[in-house]
Amino acid sequence: DIILEKYGADTLRMYEMFMGPFKDLKPWSSKSVEGIYRFLHRVWKLCDSSSVIPDTNRESSSESSLMKLRHKTIKKVTQDIENFGFNTAISALMIYSNEMQDYLNKNDKLSKADIETLLLLLSPFAPHMTEELWHEILGNKESIQKASWPKYDENLTKDNEVEIVIQINGKLRGSFLASPEITKEEALTQAKQVESIQKYLAEGEIKKEIFVPGKLVNSVIT
Repeated sequence: DIILEKYGADTLRMYEMFMGPFKDLKPWSSKSVEGIYRFLHRVWKLCDSSSVIPDTNRESSSESSLMKLRHKTIKKVTQDIENFGFNTAISALMIYSNEMQDYLNKNDKLSKADIETLLLLLSPFAPHMTEELWHEILGNKESIQKASWPKYDENLTKDNEVEIVIQINGKLRGSFLASPEITKEEALTQAKQVESIQKYLAEGEIKKEIFVPGKLVNSVIT
């Protein structure tokens, strides 16, 4: 009752789901309750202070990045809710809202699709606040609880580039960016061309080369 009176039902509800994995025992922390309260306050200000524009074709790299994050967040939150991963779903929403704030600071506007997605994904956790914003900011007449759950484009959830770590005898010596679909042969060749790796390759003969797709190249040198 004390928490409800001081912070509201949405904060209490959301904090209980953010405390940790659903099946684990978790310690109560008043400071963490305040953290969730501040997060919801930031979301309110984010939506209330932004100029909402139609979701048009995005051309700039920053817009494209935010749009991709939107689709990644939809996928992440959807899957986490289905698997009772409420704490990680909320973490994903925090990351998404932070990126939205950064974009707003630079452009003074957010697309309707970004705000709509944030509110829909947040609504199971903070139904009262999102209902209010759904009507006041987006001008919807029906309840947010009757709105369709957002869908994601699988192609937009994939990264165009991944960081491939380069190891020499198991020790980190460098990295490079590459396509997620890079082949073993291509990865091994590109790794050897990284300037910081040259001195290690010159110290001996490569006896074995290990490639973990999309993650690392490890050369064993003797």
